[in-house]
Amino acid sequence: MTIFPAGEGQAPPAPPYTDWLRHRLTISGPAEAMARFRAAAAGSGLIPWVLDLGRMEEDWRLQLLAPREGEPAISPSGARILSRRLRDAAAANHQAALARAATDRSCPFDLHRLVPLPPAILALGPDDAEARRWLWAHWGTTRALRHVRALPGMEDARSTRTDRMAVEFWSADWSPWRALLRLRRDWPPLVWDLRPDYQRGGEDAAPAGRGRRRR
Repeated sequence: MTIFPAGEGQAPPAPPYTDWLRHRLTISGPAEAMARFRAAAAGSGLIPWVLDLGRMEEDWRLQLLAPREGEPAISPSGARILSRRLRDAAAANHQAALARAATDRSCPFDLHRLVPLPPAILALGPDDAEARRWLWAHWGTTRALRHVRALPGMEDARSTRTDRMAVEFWSADWSPWRALLRLRRDWPPLVWDLRPDYQRGGEDAAPAGRGRRRR
């Protein structure tokens, strides 16, 4: 079962809070095709955005100088120094993540590997409206999947001619239904079964950031 929101040709939905939805996706088919798919789908799970570090630095500086509550706790020169340090730390962390992503294959269902974002879209950054429109048009969700993991014990032990894999992941606000439409076309021998889970709760019910207000 896949969720198909209304208004496919419209701009991506922008609810005030991100609602992270848990899904289970099972993929099955001929063993050879499944082996090729497993290799193609494995990646880092990250979208290698180009960050606008200058804008990020300015945003941090302004936030330090104009907090939502109370008076600023830092001088203008202190805000400038701290925002520059935050920028440098963000740049170093981002470069380290990109370096790991070049060889990391720990994510079994990496949408950027399967339906990659063009370089021109990556250059816009994750908060750009055009980038979100691209993700909505091609993935059906506007952020990278989170907490993607392979579910154990799903291999088809009855036959060496067929194979099966299942993954669990969280997606932002909607199922990645448009990506699955593309994957069904790209991998016609495979069978896809997507099941959203609205019932599971508890402390592990959502990744970090659920309910966070959008910027």
